[in-house]
Amino acid sequence: MDDTPRTPDVLLTGLLFYDLVLTGLGKPPTPGEEVWTAGMGCGPGGIANLAVAASRFGLRTSLATVFGDDFYGAYCREVIAGQEGVDLSLSRTAENWPTPVTVALAHGDDRALVTHGQEPPYSQDALMADPPAARTALVHLEAEPREWIAKAAANGTKVYADVGWDPTQEWSSDLLDQLALCHAFLPNETEAMAYTRTDSAVAALGTLTELVPVAVVTRGGDGAVAVDQTTGEYAEVPALPVDVLDATGAGDVFGASFVAASLGGWPLEERLKFAVLAAGLSVQHHGGALAAPGWYGVDRWWRSVTDPGLRHAYGFLTDRLPADPGRPVRYAPVTPPARLP
Repeated sequence: MDDTPRTPDVLLTGLLFYDLVLTGLGKPPTPGEEVWTAGMGCGPGGIANLAVAASRFGLRTSLATVFGDDFYGAYCREVIAGQEGVDLSLSRTAENWPTPVTVALAHGDDRALVTHGQEPPYSQDALMADPPAARTALVHLEAEPREWIAKAAANGTKVYADVGWDPTQEWSSDLLDQLALCHAFLPNETEAMAYTRTDSAVAALGTLTELVPVAVVTRGGDGAVAVDQTTGEYAEVPALPVDVLDATGAGDVFGASFVAASLGGWPLEERLKFAVLAAGLSVQHHGGALAAPGWYGVDRWWRSVTDPGLRHAYGFLTDRLPADPGRPVRYAPVTPPARLP
């Protein structure tokens, strides 16, 4: 038997959260008021969103993160590794450090977040001091560059990056200097326009194509646009009409799905449609990580589609879906089990 470790398809590091998501609010709560909700789900969040989404598409996924030595940490570890098959050999458990907890109040197409947590005792660069060779890395760019990203790129790892909201709202263009290390950049349109000082998603895309081989701008309910300079392709695809239960982690599912399709060598339009579909399926379930559809969810959706327009637009799935889409995915439970498996 060959026990040689296989090269990861996806390398990840970042902060883990235990997420508690409340849905079905009739209205946002106000101080002094109690609001009962119609739905609730819990599970791993934060960087787990990307890790689980990638693993459910059959990608060998390696995650470097920090778990607290508490119930939440133990539960998240069991779900991510035991249930979802993510490699946690680069992760650490920190003594006397509480796993960050986020309560998400989902209302309409958005949500409000309240988080309790502390800075982890191990930085990303400490966890990734010597990053293993990997086919891709999914990273979150921040104002202060992470040393491990440059090391991963030097190893030949293709870096797919996103970026978050800038609380200072300065949107320093210096951050875009880090794109020199990246193969792809996938911001949303608000972030893309702010960092490029442009007034439309398409204009922002034009600027980004000068900085990175593959540029993608997600547009929420308007879909996504992208350019792949390595193939000379441009694509613009609409979003799927779906009822949004919880938008938590949809962007992470989009990114992981785009990477999965890219590793499969799909044309750009198919990659975008696939990522839009996966993200659309995810918002119909609670939470981030455990809402990811995986091959099972996409296969189940495709078998249920009767609309001629969708059958035509997504006809490529007939040749892309695996013969065995795997076991049913396990969505976020209302509360965690009293005893871990």
